Amino acid sequence: MADVRVTYDKTVDAAYVYFTDPQVRVNSAYTYPCDPVDVDGMINLDFDEQGRLLGIEVLAASSKLPTYLLQSAERLDAEGA
Repeated sequence: MADVRVTYDKTVDAAYVYFTDPQVRVNSAYTYPCDPVDVDGMINLDFDEQGRLLGIEVLAASSKLPTYLLQSAERLDAEGA
């Protein structure tokens, strides 16, 4: 089973789920925003040049993701520092 890196910034209530090797820096070629009305918030999908999914950005993360996932995520805010 592969580990997936998740970061969370409680200050802005945003999380990012990475589907790339943490040792390799990959730039997003394009972002597909999901309809904020349908998901009651904003979820963005980032893809590389070949159309592979790199990661998912979740805004209003505390209402979209399980608490255990946010608690175990790498913190980017001052509380996690």
